[in-house]
Amino acid sequence: MFAAYAARIDRDQPLDGLELGQRPEPEAPPGWTVVHVKAASLNHHDLWSLRGVGLGEEALPMILGCDAAGVDEYGNDVVVHSVIGQTGHGVGPLEPRSILTERYQGTFAERVAVPAWNVLPKPKELSYEEAACMPTAWLTAYRMLFTNAGVRPGQSILVQGAGGGVATAAIALGAAAGLRVFTTSRDAAKRERAMELGAEEAFEPGARLPHRVDAVIETVGAATWSHSVKSLRPGGTLVISGATSGPNPPAAELNRIFFLELKVVGSTMGSKEELADLLSFCAARGVRPVIDSVLPLDRAREGLAKMAGGDLFGKVVLTV
Repeated sequence: MFAAYAARIDRDQPLDGLELGQRPEPEAPPGWTVVHVKAASLNHHDLWSLRGVGLGEEALPMILGCDAAGVDEYGNDVVVHSVIGQTGHGVGPLEPRSILTERYQGTFAERVAVPAWNVLPKPKELSYEEAACMPTAWLTAYRMLFTNAGVRPGQSILVQGAGGGVATAAIALGAAAGLRVFTTSRDAAKRERAMELGAEEAFEPGARLPHRVDAVIETVGAATWSHSVKSLRPGGTLVISGATSGPNPPAAELNRIFFLELKVVGSTMGSKEELADLLSFCAARGVRPVIDSVLPLDRAREGLAKMAGGDLFGKVVLTV
């Protein structure tokens, strides 16, 4: 079957390790199933895999891709939850939790094998392309907002770095849930699009907000960390799920964190139950993921290059 896969690890030029071509058909051990992929979305996780983060040389070649929507072996439209072994279903009792492509072949292929427990029904209201955006970026944003930040309708949030997959998801979900959403971006066009998504106001990075917020959704990391901490009200929560600008901010702002009793919460992906709730919420409220572009699988390199360059607003989706 045709697939896009990591053939080599290159920490400096990750796309040099990407190859497109034929790979063996997936095998489904007991408790697993094969999904015929219709659409798969790109995540920064795919670029990190090509750099060797969470993926060792001994696991190569590895088909990339965490997220997918498609058709199961019974003809049902489904969405794949990409966290493997979260509850022990389909894996050994001592196997730790992992994400597709850390241990198992991914979704940038015509077919993918996953534990049967990891397959959820696709709402009829969502297209394959829309549903394929949900399991990583949109699930991450959902968990950051409603589980780890615990924000309620009427409260305010700051979403750093409008344009990325998690950030656009947080803006759209937050606005649909009745939150006051502020966001930042260096790009004026992205600030304008963020407001079309439901942001109350969009600012240049580092700008003073109209007031301090209840929570900050942080995926940028070092470049925005200080601004994120300074934007929180006393007792507020900073939830971080990524660090695309680097993990080591020039100032940790520890004095402010302890004096104002701020909470800093790490967040990674989400549970199958949260994904089911997210899919139901989007279907019921008419919320749809922001898709920057849709490309056929054989143009995966183009999509990854676009994501690596940051020249996008929303998700890049590959179709099979």
